[in-house]
Amino acid sequence: MTGTCIYDGDCGFCTQSAQWLQRHGTCAIVPWQALDLDALGLTEEQVSAAVQWQDASGAVTASGADAIAQALLSCGRPWRWMGRVLTWRIVRPFAAIGYRLVARYRYKLPGATSACRI
Repeated sequence: MTGTCIYDGDCGFCTQSAQWLQRHGTCAIVPWQALDLDALGLTEEQVSAAVQWQDASGAVTASGADAIAQALLSCGRPWRWMGRVLTWRIVRPFAAIGYRLVARYRYKLPGATSACRI
């Protein structure tokens, strides 16, 4: 395993995205509701607002768009390439803006439920 993608298991859009990642990636995918957040040094506010990435050593090293990039790096082509692009210094600010927009309006996206509202 390359790491763990921690997502909001109460959000339908997030769950569908996690299922996609499970089909295409090699990382572990776990809803935050199944974890001891205190042990990870995370708060409910952090995990409700953005996906988190826990590296192979167990440290939480990325959130939001950076966590998505790490998760995509665990996938096959062409998704691994997309993960690399998201790590480029010139792309990262735009990816962060895009992630915040998706997170903010996830309740309006396909598969969303009322639990998707932040």
